[in-house]
Amino acid sequence: MVTAKCRRHSAHPLYLLVATGLAIITGCSPRQSAQDPPAADVATTPAPAALPDLPPELESVRTALDRFRDPVAALREGYLSTVGCLDFPEAGGEGEMAYMKGAMGVHFLNPAYIGPTLDPLKPQVLLYEWAGDELRLTGAEWFAPVAVAPQAPSIFGHTLDGPMEGHEPILPKELHHWDLHVWLWKDNPNGLFHPTNASVTCPPGPYTIEEHAPTMVHLEP
Repeated sequence: MVTAKCRRHSAHPLYLLVATGLAIITGCSPRQSAQDPPAADVATTPAPAALPDLPPELESVRTALDRFRDPVAALREGYLSTVGCLDFPEAGGEGEMAYMKGAMGVHFLNPAYIGPTLDPLKPQVLLYEWAGDELRLTGAEWFAPVAVAPQAPSIFGHTLDGPMEGHEPILPKELHHWDLHVWLWKDNPNGLFHPTNASVTCPPGPYTIEEHAPTMVHLEP
């Protein structure tokens, strides 16, 4: 498996994702020289954890999406990194989504997959976390803006969470949406379908974004 080492950039809202993706593609080095691997990389990159047990339907989805463990493969198929690592140090409060403490990590969004119909093999978002210098795939997210899906869509027998405001600064606050996070590659003590994962961490630094749970949106009847 190829892992990508990328120069990090400032977080951008949805309408600048294309420019961000181009910057990442030109700033990434997919493979280091085998002749001189830095000792620090070996020392600071933890070994991957065992994959979580999943029901058969989700096991087949994970197998089909396994190629995206290489984030460069995700870029080649139209996913663009939002760069910022989202962390939620506090649980959601009154009027907010009922998030538990945890993180989501780095979102890779494929705008071409956004629409009213959800496909199990075409998640709109892939979720990664930093492990040393590597981005490791942890989960996938099925996402639909309220503008294209006025009623909550469902997938895998679950109705998407929401509606809620966008996660600023990686998504405009005005982007009201539904979403469902599924932690296919990393166990989540908060639950397989919970939005935040208590075992995902964001490294300290300027590209970690500490967020509040998004405000819930009340739709007009």
